[in-house]
Amino acid sequence: MLHLDKEGGINQITNKIIGAAIEVHRNLGPGLFETVYEQCLCYEFELRNVDFKRQMYMPIVYKGKTFENGFRADLLVEGQVIVELKAVNSLLPVHETQILNYLRLAKLDIGLIINFNVPVLKEGIKRVISARRENCCE
Repeated sequence: MLHLDKEGGINQITNKIIGAAIEVHRNLGPGLFETVYEQCLCYEFELRNVDFKRQMYMPIVYKGKTFENGFRADLLVEGQVIVELKAVNSLLPVHETQILNYLRLAKLDIGLIINFNVPVLKEGIKRVISARRENCCE
């Protein structure tokens, strides 16, 4: 179960991520490859002292066997938020399914999908909450 202080912490983390992404988008605009946005966003995190891991392989356990390279998240921020970066015409349901699976497998609660290929970045940000978290407080 999430406590209020953790919820506040999660919101602070997602606000930092979004602020850094907006700064990158403001400087670069849409139309570049994901890797360019990823490099610049990571640099922006460094400038803001935000802890992150890039292209992080995360293990999955299947029928008792651990596979060390189960999936690779674009970014894991502050050890709590998975961030998937996109540079596509529009987000599709498969993008949300992807991050929901990542959250479930990593046993995390919050993810962000950030699509840089939009005129205003606010239109390209989707906050995703895992089913695990949605069911925690019933």
